[in-house]
Amino acid sequence: MKLIGLDIGTTGCKASLFESDGRLLARASREYRVDIPNPGWAEQDAGRVWLLAQECLREVYQKAGPSEPVAAIGLSCQGEAVTPVDGAGRPLRPTILGMDTRTDAENAWLREKVGAEALFQKTGMPLHTINTLPKLLWIQSHEPDIWRQATHFLLYEDFLIQKMTGQPVTSACLASRTQMFDLAAGGWSSELLDLIGLDERRLAPVAPSGTPAGEMLPDLARAIGFPNRPMIATGGHDQACGALGVGLVRPGLCMVSTGTAEVVEVALDQPALTPPLERGNISVYAHVIPGMYLAMTLNHSGGLVLRWFRDEFCGEAVQRAEAEGVDPYDAIFGQLSPDPSPLLLLPHFSGSGTPQLDTESKGAVLGLTFASTREDVAKAILEGLTFELRNNLEVLREGGVRIEELRAIGGGARSEVWLQLKADVTGVMVRPPRITEAASWGAAVLGGVAAGCFHSAAGAVEQSLQFDRPRKPDPRLQTLYEARYQLYLRIYPALKDILHQLTSDERQFAL
Repeated sequence: MKLIGLDIGTTGCKASLFESDGRLLARASREYRVDIPNPGWAEQDAGRVWLLAQECLREVYQKAGPSEPVAAIGLSCQGEAVTPVDGAGRPLRPTILGMDTRTDAENAWLREKVGAEALFQKTGMPLHTINTLPKLLWIQSHEPDIWRQATHFLLYEDFLIQKMTGQPVTSACLASRTQMFDLAAGGWSSELLDLIGLDERRLAPVAPSGTPAGEMLPDLARAIGFPNRPMIATGGHDQACGALGVGLVRPGLCMVSTGTAEVVEVALDQPALTPPLERGNISVYAHVIPGMYLAMTLNHSGGLVLRWFRDEFCGEAVQRAEAEGVDPYDAIFGQLSPDPSPLLLLPHFSGSGTPQLDTESKGAVLGLTFASTREDVAKAILEGLTFELRNNLEVLREGGVRIEELRAIGGGARSEVWLQLKADVTGVMVRPPRITEAASWGAAVLGGVAAGCFHSAAGAVEQSLQFDRPRKPDPRLQTLYEARYQLYLRIYPALKDILHQLTSDERQFAL
């Protein structure tokens, strides 16, 4: 039995073909653009994304060679992005992505009319530009013709499900990322929709993750090359699918995903809508496992800081690594000392993520001398990112969230130095799962549930999950890093006003 997880990310899509036991048979990927038509905007051609998703499905099935039909396709999608479409599902304007920050005025209106605390208590989403709700308010105010013409306002999941089955359906998981979903009621919030004058029928119907949305349209199945019509299933937010893929199926289990950004997901048995999480701007939303929830932290910089350091300061090392056929990051970070760097680095290179969510903050390096080396800076980058991780874990704990272990995935999970550093700084055991396509596998499992291949998503994942050896905190290093972490916590408060002034000066210079 074959299953496909279709992952629709911010900058690319990927189709992964699995056996029902989790073995990866083939994968295909495509990249696409993020358009920045104005400062702070981030848009995308959803039609282009759909065409490239079809290419991925076609290629991944061809790569597997003659085989049994694909039973189901589940979706793992970027969150918050919204696309107005006409009655035929055609986009009326480019998709407004989650990373778009044009909605300050709309958020100010929501703060006045509803209040940040009330929004968080109802939806689990802090007041922020990432949310779908203020994006819809922006369309309503600035593009009234599109607001009136749109038959539906769709997220990527429901947009693609409509393309594949003829009818839009979205998962409760992805819907709960919009700030329009009532967590307690388990559906769209009539109160919030009435507030903005939006008929619920203009949003996709909501269903639990792993629900059959319908078989693939016959003409589409033939065009892609499938001998059958695979079942299309509701999936969920990409990070939630990744959480399922690494086995976050009970409270206390935690995932840290280090890619372009660094995200933490913690499994909950009920929404943790506590004041510390609200103050820490931590979102709480529906898991892809019905009846469970997730708390999510975000560090916008994450692996981007490593890429910046590699590209700007390590050209020679990268060239040497490529000539020797090794990963450039292994050449740069593989031989670092386990002891703390003499430097401290604030990794707010694109503003801070949670808990501050300060878009005007910036990065900083402290302690430079003529004795400072490239290795000192490299280690300080890893430490700064890991201090941010610990800070978020402490906010979660303060809010009553239990954290038993960290399951590390993404590029950061390939670094032995960084894995051990995460354990030493946080004091939590780190377990890297062997699966390399966690989000795609999670989506594929949900497809398998919809097609009747699995009794439950949790059971299917737990049977397939394997781990590399755990990394436990080293008592000596844990003591050293405790002192460094306490010093690190003083950096942002001390530099905040200066960093804000630099941002203000930049804006004036740009005028």
